[in-house]
Amino acid sequence: MILASMSPRRRELLAREGVEFRVVVRDTEEVHDASLPPQELCAINAAAKAAAVAAEFPGDIVIGADTLVFIDGMPLGKPADETEAVAMLQRLQGRTHCVCTAVAVFMPDSSRRDFVETSYVTFRQLSEADIRHYMGLVHVYDKAGAYAIQEHGELIIQSFEGDMDNVIGLPVTRLLQVLNQ
Repeated sequence: MILASMSPRRRELLAREGVEFRVVVRDTEEVHDASLPPQELCAINAAAKAAAVAAEFPGDIVIGADTLVFIDGMPLGKPADETEAVAMLQRLQGRTHCVCTAVAVFMPDSSRRDFVETSYVTFRQLSEADIRHYMGLVHVYDKAGAYAIQEHGELIIQSFEGDMDNVIGLPVTRLLQVLNQ
C-alpha cells in the first residue's frame, strides 16, 4: 500500500491503525477553483495525487487525499505567511466552517474507490492575543485553515461535528472500511 501524501498527520493516522504502507509522492498541480463545490474540488485533487503515483506502481493500492477548510463557500488552504494565517484564524473565529477530505483509492485491478468526508468545526470567539498565543504554540503554516484541532485545539475550538480524523486530514475509519470491502 502506498500513501501518495507527504502529510505527517496522514502518516500518523495510518500508522496508529497498524496499516503497513510506504510514502511515494509525485508532483501534481492542484486545482484551486473556488467556483467548484468543496467536495468536487477536493476529489479532483485527491485523484490527481493518487493517479500520479498509481501510474508508476500499478500493482499497489495507492491512496491520495486532499483536505480543505471551507467558509462561506471559499476554500482556505495552507497560509503562505503569518499575515495570511492570522487573517484565516480571524475569519474562522466565532463561526462554523466545513472541513472536507476527499480520498481516492486506486486498486491493483485498475478500479477506484473514492469517497468524501465532511465535518463541521465551530471556533470560539478569539481576540488577536488569543490568535497570537495559539500561533506561538502550533506551527500553522502547513495546515489548511491555519490550525490543527489535535494541537491545542481546546484554545480555539468550541465544538465539532463529524469525524475528528477527517478534521486532522484523513478519515481513517472510513478508509479502512473501503479497503476491507
